[in-house]
Amino acid sequence: MIHYHGTPITPRARLFMLGGRNFCVPHSDPRDLAACLAVGQSVMLDNGAFSAWTRGAAPDWPAYYDWVAPVLSPVHWAVVPDVIDGDGPANDRLAAQWPHRREWAGVVWHLHEPLDRLAALADAWPRICFGSSGDYRDPGSDRWRARIDAAWNLLVRRGASPWTHMLRAMDQASAGPWPFASADSTNLARNHAAAP
Repeated sequence: MIHYHGTPITPRARLFMLGGRNFCVPHSDPRDLAACLAVGQSVMLDNGAFSAWTRGAAPDWPAYYDWVAPVLSPVHWAVVPDVIDGDGPANDRLAAQWPHRREWAGVVWHLHEPLDRLAALADAWPRICFGSSGDYRDPGSDRWRARIDAAWNLLVRRGASPWTHMLRAMDQASAGPWPFASADSTNLARNHAAAP
């Protein structure tokens, strides 16, 4: 599983010590983008929807589209804009507005949304990001684990599944037993000073 380490990471010397890793750079705080592109294997560009949601702010999606455009490639990819507490139709409308190549993006399926939407996204997008939300907002809880089980059971029953990324729950995704291709976390950015 690919681990995307959330930024910003300070001091800058600490970020450079992590050269060769994979990074997640949010649109809401892009200060580490150039450094991550210089020293990282790959960069996941996060749309900042969660940060905006926690602050009660409205995201600027056209600015986000412009920001990711020069970075997207077979190595670097971006999270499609989403509404954290929105419904399937609201998120489908945002996904339909994505102006770049789908293979360089990950569309978000929120755990509170219907499994039918997950199936439809799996048919249309090569990469899906799972987002903890609603009754399933607490990664690692029994309810969350049961929902992740249901989602993976659906994908496996349908045959070939897309690249699947777990947003903001690297520890839980890594512990398994689910076959996530990648996950991200800001734990390293928040706690590296405490590390030996």
